Amino acid sequence: MPVTVVRFNLVAPGASPAALSARYRAALEMAAYADEHGISTVQTEEHHGAENNWLPSPFAFAGAVFGATRNIAVTVSAVIGPLHDPLRLAEEIAVLDLLSGGRLVTVAGIGYRPEEYALFDVDWKRRGRLQDELLQTLLRAWSGEEFEYRGRTVRLTPRPYTDPHPLLLVGGSSKAAARRAARLGLPFFPSAHLPELEAYYKEKLTEYGTEGWTMMPAAETPLLHISEDPDRAWAVYGEHFLHEARTYASWQSGQIRSAVKSGATTVEELRAEGVYRILTPEQCVAQGLDSLVLHPLAGGMPVEEGRRSLRLFAERVLPALGG
Repeated sequence: MPVTVVRFNLVAPGASPAALSARYRAALEMAAYADEHGISTVQTEEHHGAENNWLPSPFAFAGAVFGATRNIAVTVSAVIGPLHDPLRLAEEIAVLDLLSGGRLVTVAGIGYRPEEYALFDVDWKRRGRLQDELLQTLLRAWSGEEFEYRGRTVRLTPRPYTDPHPLLLVGGSSKAAARRAARLGLPFFPSAHLPELEAYYKEKLTEYGTEGWTMMPAAETPLLHISEDPDRAWAVYGEHFLHEARTYASWQSGQIRSAVKSGATTVEELRAEGVYRILTPEQCVAQGLDSLVLHPLAGGMPVEEGRRSLRLFAERVLPALGG
């Protein structure tokens, strides 16, 4: 049975506050529906100051999802670590871990947009050191013991639900990220299918004498939308996918590697490329993918179309996969 994921970033270009509120509530209803139908994970993410209203507060959204569900995990992929106060983030994750009974997965990255650092007056050049401090602080804080933090002794409560600590992975596509994960004995989450980087991480685990594992995207990890008429869906909704793809690509330099980075400039190119795929339920099953990532509200997709996609996925794809 493949891993099944529903992704939400709540992008909605030009939406009014009322429309955004309705969209957020619809996403929660969709998460509850996904939970009822055995989908394994809700994935969400963090970006700031985006004109298209990209979700800036993934942990607040995760908390709402946990309140609406009973079994589904929420993966924050990724939190931009250096933009957060380490002690406050440790408390926030601990409380969510307690509320959810251990269903929160956090992937900590350092981001790739200097504009986001400028927004919060965080020094872009110090991002590596800030990330090291953040990860070390989280691990110490969750022990429940006193520890030294910026020259003073602190202790945080409550302790998380998960022993020894909530699931925390180091994300990224660089050797520095792989080294950081290995040094701290944390699992590594490459941002794309990068076997050479996985091998480097394993070498560093041996060098540091630590233990860890890799959660790496498959060679193909497309973002999916399910429709009974893909040609019509591309014609009517393709601009939503293109908007998101173009926005995402505009943020990333040539050195950034991502499983869902697109080079398309038109809907036709996007369809041919395959990063975003609109498929019938039968076509989706036939893809034979290890991980199925449904993106029902991509790029400001109308909510009702997103609901249709999720319903087709739950009622006609999952049963055919043995779910």
